[in-house]
Amino acid sequence: MQSVKNPTTFGGRVIEDPKIAKFLFSDVRMGWVWLLVRVWLGYQWIEAGLHKVTDPAWVSTGAALKGFWTKAVTIPETGRAPIAFDWYRDFLNFLLSNQAYTWFGKLIAFGELLVGIGLVVGAFVGIAAFFGALMNWSFIMAGAASTNGLLLVAAVALILAWKVAGYIGADYFLLRKLGVPWKTEVKTEPVPAPTLSPKAGR
Repeated sequence: MQSVKNPTTFGGRVIEDPKIAKFLFSDVRMGWVWLLVRVWLGYQWIEAGLHKVTDPAWVSTGAALKGFWTKAVTIPETGRAPIAFDWYRDFLNFLLSNQAYTWFGKLIAFGELLVGIGLVVGAFVGIAAFFGALMNWSFIMAGAASTNGLLLVAAVALILAWKVAGYIGADYFLLRKLGVPWKTEVKTEPVPAPTLSPKAGR
């Protein structure tokens, strides 16, 4: 497999990451730090998911999600509305009118649980963190700040560090199996050109 080349400018100048970025997001020595971050973040998702997958209001009727969406789209007579963007309010109203909460509740409940498990065991950390960040962003857009901002920052950091965030975990085997990103490069020494020895008798 060919290695990925660094991006270049139109003039051919190579654009390299700063040394601090390489150390934080590409150095396997940072694996221990990212282990702590992803286990902590994964625990938050597992805890939230377990509460939902055992609650019929989430995985059976979707009533809990319906109540959350209904509250989010409500525009109060005084004060600020929970949702700041009209297009997102329209999107939630569309989901409500189509009773999407009946299946969306299951998606969120089991999604949170799977994201948490993926982060804790270190399996495809970048992908798990991306879906976790997507849920955090959705909750924030619906007006539920709470701890979502902090969780979103942690998830984005894990996405940036996807190459080494799961190095101490299942990704050590999974990513090596896929051939990225720790493919060992075999350095071959240039073979010297053969020298012609003078023929005998000359």
